[in-house]
Amino acid sequence: MAAFFKKRKFGKKSALKEEFKVKTDGQFIKCDSCKTTFWKQELEDNLMVCPHCGYHFKIYSLERLQMLFDDAKFEELDENLYSPDPYNFVDKKSYKDRLRDMHEKIGIKDAVRCAVGKVGGYGAVVVALEYRFIGGSMGSVVGEKITRAVEMALEKKIPLIIVSASGGARMMEGVLSLMQMAKINAALAKLDEAKIPYISVLTDPTTGGVTASFAMVGDLNIAEPGALIGFAGPRVIEQTIRQKLPEGFQRSEFLLRHGMLDAIVDRRNLKDYIVKALKFFLTNAK
Repeated sequence: MAAFFKKRKFGKKSALKEEFKVKTDGQFIKCDSCKTTFWKQELEDNLMVCPHCGYHFKIYSLERLQMLFDDAKFEELDENLYSPDPYNFVDKKSYKDRLRDMHEKIGIKDAVRCAVGKVGGYGAVVVALEYRFIGGSMGSVVGEKITRAVEMALEKKIPLIIVSASGGARMMEGVLSLMQMAKINAALAKLDEAKIPYISVLTDPTTGGVTASFAMVGDLNIAEPGALIGFAGPRVIEQTIRQKLPEGFQRSEFLLRHGMLDAIVDRRNLKDYIVKALKFFLTNAK
């Protein structure tokens, strides 16, 4: 009896359903914070910031450069640098295979893009870390490219902007990745001596050796709302100090209240804020 009254699946209806699925597949995005669903294009037009609650979705290195440079025009630097895998590192797969897979998937050879161009009419060097590339981790190539970017800013006497998004130093390169912390900061010290502005932008997440080195030593340290910023993870800290951490610990709002940041700036206002800061720095430097 049950089988007799079972609904038939009509081919035409199924085909229509499949056609609708194909047309709408990937066109909607749900906000991770307020759970509101939006057209993908609407979110992209809003710089990947939820128009309902202001939640900042992750965006990537190329989008960062396009967002900051005037008319999205810039010259990329040192695109062809790649890691030689100094330790022949292997975990679940070899480091060489991991680097090759990342390059094929994302289109860059390591976890950073460096470029030079105009920001609000001012010449500037902009560095943007790429979180999709092994968690934006800092190995020898990332360290070398950032150092060269700093040296270009010093040579051209133009401001430097670094947008961080990283899990920290890259374990596959061991001590060589840790050395990049000192290497980059030594270059930044020369930039400071020359009184050339360095603006650090911290995004979600900025952690580990990146936080412990160049991300926190800008002349101006600004962050996006809700960004995770810290050195060790909350679980490791709680286990070490045997105390419960305050709510919102390591989020940009907490760091601003405790003097670790100069400002929190909504991504939609970020370029305007940076241009005003550059104007202040460069006017007062004369």
